[in-house]
Amino acid sequence: MSVAVSETTFPDPYSIPLEDIHVGDPMLFKADAFWPYFERLRKEDPVHYCAKSPFGPYWSVTKFNDIMEVEKNVEVFSSEIGGITIFERMSDFKTSSFIQMDPPKHDAQRKTVTGVVAPANLALLEPIIRQRAAKILDELPLGVTFDWVDKVSIELTTQMLAILFDFPFEDRRKLTYWSDLATSSDANGGTTPEAERRAGLLECLDVFTALWNERASKPPANDLISMLAHGKDTQNMDPMEYLGNLILLIVGGNDTTRNSISGGVYFLNKFPEQYKKLRENQNLIPTMVSEIIRYQTPLAHMRRTATQDYILNGKQIKKGDKVIMWYVSANRDSDVISDPDEFIIDRDRSRHHMAFGFGLHRCMGNRLAEMQLRIVWEEILKRFKTVELMAEPERVQSPFVKGYETLPVKLHAW
Repeated sequence: MSVAVSETTFPDPYSIPLEDIHVGDPMLFKADAFWPYFERLRKEDPVHYCAKSPFGPYWSVTKFNDIMEVEKNVEVFSSEIGGITIFERMSDFKTSSFIQMDPPKHDAQRKTVTGVVAPANLALLEPIIRQRAAKILDELPLGVTFDWVDKVSIELTTQMLAILFDFPFEDRRKLTYWSDLATSSDANGGTTPEAERRAGLLECLDVFTALWNERASKPPANDLISMLAHGKDTQNMDPMEYLGNLILLIVGGNDTTRNSISGGVYFLNKFPEQYKKLRENQNLIPTMVSEIIRYQTPLAHMRRTATQDYILNGKQIKKGDKVIMWYVSANRDSDVISDPDEFIIDRDRSRHHMAFGFGLHRCMGNRLAEMQLRIVWEEILKRFKTVELMAEPERVQSPFVKGYETLPVKLHAW
């Protein structure tokens, strides 16, 4: 029987029988208490089987190179069967998206929307992002405690999403709401009742269906909805597939960047010598951005399902088994990353991390995420000497989205 970990009591992972460790417990992530559990698995059982959990039995793959092996072997490890998270999909409310597909359908649908993050389009987006970031930062109060997550991280990423979708700007916070709904229902260890989640996501579908119909009746444009509506491989999607792709693009554009913006502030406060190094040399921002993304790892895992028996690092995985690739653990693998528990803003090979995944399903918007983080830190350092952490953050209750609900800070000018 797996050991259930309460919000307040977390047993020493070395005191638990190895077979009873359940690293997917949402409360471990809420309390940021999972690190020693993954450390033990990497050392003693890097491909670990948990026979009993609220999410059913699953394998945990915790080492960098083992995850690469799974990611590369798309014939054996499917994204389409069973979905991409540790949670089981509800049989009567199933969405689909290209991240939940195997080739060749995955490749065709992904190609349809990649233009929005092509280098030429990123160059057009950069001044817009900078202008938006500057306005958000200029409106923040000095010397007063406020929530960085709400005022900066959510606001910046939601404005960016509104641009990418050409979504009504005044309604942009709906995108945040839908993103949170998609990943935080009580069915997957979160706090939102499943009925509320379904109702909210169906509202999302209604709103975006109206936008689809509007864009489909006009010439092709350079926003995600128009690209989907006019793309030969996406224009005939059924509603739940459309909803699935919307959720993918909203969550991908929202949660990852939003939590990395918050994480950067948190890490610089926890490693003040790195903050000092940054203030003295702002040319370190690009490598710091990659280090923030590694250290945060905004999506803790992805799931695959075995289509046949397979031996991974000496362990016999059976056809139909659920295989969880723990990116958050891979990014602390000392066999691949030197001093992985240290936050080092001028780290060599700083982009060598697993936060964006690997191979076929590598995050489509990785360059956009890096650009947003680079710009926001360039603009922060123009205005503020310190973004001071005033209390520990409240974290998201999820083994999938590794993020922050609140981050209380106070700003100090130069």
